[in-house]
Amino acid sequence: MQEKDLQILLEELLQQNGEQTWLEFKSNVAPQRASITPEGIGEYISALANGATISNQDFGYLILGIEDQTKNIIGTNFKPSTHKIGNQDFELWLRLFVSPKINFEIFEFDYQLNHLVIFRIPAAKGEPVSFQKKYFIRINSQKTDLLNYPAYVRQIYNSLDDWSAKTIDSATIADLDETALTVARAKFKEKNTQEIFYSEIDNWDTSVFLDKAKITIHGKITNTAILLLGKPEAVHLISPSIAEITWKLDTEEKAYEHFGTPLLLNTTKVLQKIRNYQYKFFPNNELLSITVNKYETRVVLEAMHNAIAHQDYALNARIIVTEKTDKLIFSNIGGFYSGTPEEYFYGEKTPERYRNPWLVKAMVNLGMIDTMGYGIYTMLLEQRKRFFPLPDYHLSDSNRVVLEIYGHEIDTNYSKLLMEHKDLKLESVILLDRVQKKLSISKEAADILRKQKLIEGRTPNYFVSASIAQATGQKASYSKNKAFEKTYYLDLIIKSITEHGFLERSDVDELLWNKLPDWMDDKQRKSKITNLLTELRKGNKVKNEGNDTKSKWVLA
Repeated sequence: MQEKDLQILLEELLQQNGEQTWLEFKSNVAPQRASITPEGIGEYISALANGATISNQDFGYLILGIEDQTKNIIGTNFKPSTHKIGNQDFELWLRLFVSPKINFEIFEFDYQLNHLVIFRIPAAKGEPVSFQKKYFIRINSQKTDLLNYPAYVRQIYNSLDDWSAKTIDSATIADLDETALTVARAKFKEKNTQEIFYSEIDNWDTSVFLDKAKITIHGKITNTAILLLGKPEAVHLISPSIAEITWKLDTEEKAYEHFGTPLLLNTTKVLQKIRNYQYKFFPNNELLSITVNKYETRVVLEAMHNAIAHQDYALNARIIVTEKTDKLIFSNIGGFYSGTPEEYFYGEKTPERYRNPWLVKAMVNLGMIDTMGYGIYTMLLEQRKRFFPLPDYHLSDSNRVVLEIYGHEIDTNYSKLLMEHKDLKLESVILLDRVQKKLSISKEAADILRKQKLIEGRTPNYFVSASIAQATGQKASYSKNKAFEKTYYLDLIIKSITEHGFLERSDVDELLWNKLPDWMDDKQRKSKITNLLTELRKGNKVKNEGNDTKSKWVLA
């Protein structure tokens, strides 16, 4: 929102009469009575999200810099963008404790020479919002425990508004694309070959088929029907929501193209835009190269269909597929809805709920997705079989899901390891994938890999171990990461002092710097050299005859 829009919004909120379950004013963030603590902000996010649902409001608002009773504008010195809780950014700290993930927004702006902060908080959908596992509601002027009001709890649970199931009174079957309808019927038949009604599918008229496939409701056209099967000119029927996938080429060449309805057909057209060259691997234990396509069709379509199924269409944004030289990036609006992506890596978690339940049903019936949570697991297995880095979601946040599918190797050792050790457990593959991408892993995870002799190095600079390096012909790379024995460094210092009479600290640094392993950063190298000199000094091998500003190391 622009500053002018924020000022208009503020003036509208100031005109509200009396206490509201979805609106709160506070003077500042501090322990004083009229102020609010950082934890209090989290509690109000919970209370106002729940209160907005109870009051049939789209958003709740918390405004800092205004006196609650008088509505006097006094300003606040609190700046969420720079505030820290410990070493953590304030906004990230808040989002970690708000559940489920909701797309609240924080706006800082000036009004009448006063600094103000507005938190815009979307209404709870389908379940209450909590902060630090506690549920709040604002009753009169008091923030209190929501669970003491079971009628409100029921109202919130019954409030889920499924955009995809909404019917459009002005729409008819004539607004649907004939080719898309034919493909949809064929896909429905493929999905239901074992059903007793299979032989009757071709005899159903269009309206019966659409109802059976959970695309329409009692013959009425839904948003789902337009999204998947609608003619391009019928897209205005779901406005302001956007039914569009944008393919963007972002390499040495630049290009883009938009693909609208019917999405059932146009995901294939997006797929055809992607440059899917062949990629060759050269394993050490085989004479012939292994050739694979950069991208597996099933993986690309799975990623696109998941984006369609889980997009938050109420936020009026398009799905974006960005083609880089070495990967594809799929981005859709709306945070991950049920759990986290990592929970689906092993194919053991089933989603408990969906953002677009009716759309999901239709896409399942047309064979576009499944509802058991196997999609992410399937993508991982396909990438592993092709020796590429695994798909990952580390760029995602509470506002959008970002999925990266790699079409190029990152670390040759990793890819060759998958070729030569096809029995490696998926758990180990996932951890090694994080190591090659320079993503953090826990100490427990590092211990598992170290026990299997798959990694070496110190946290956070892990690297491929000697056993893998030898097996994959990467001994040089390993040697650059492997430290020499400590006696080598000590003897080198003694020998150099003997030859030159003395060494300054800068001389010692220059002598050893490039002989230390590559995984060390500058700070670690400095510390290592200091420790070596200290050990020689304590062993009466050398002494420092210099001063605080200029050291002079000589033989003791």
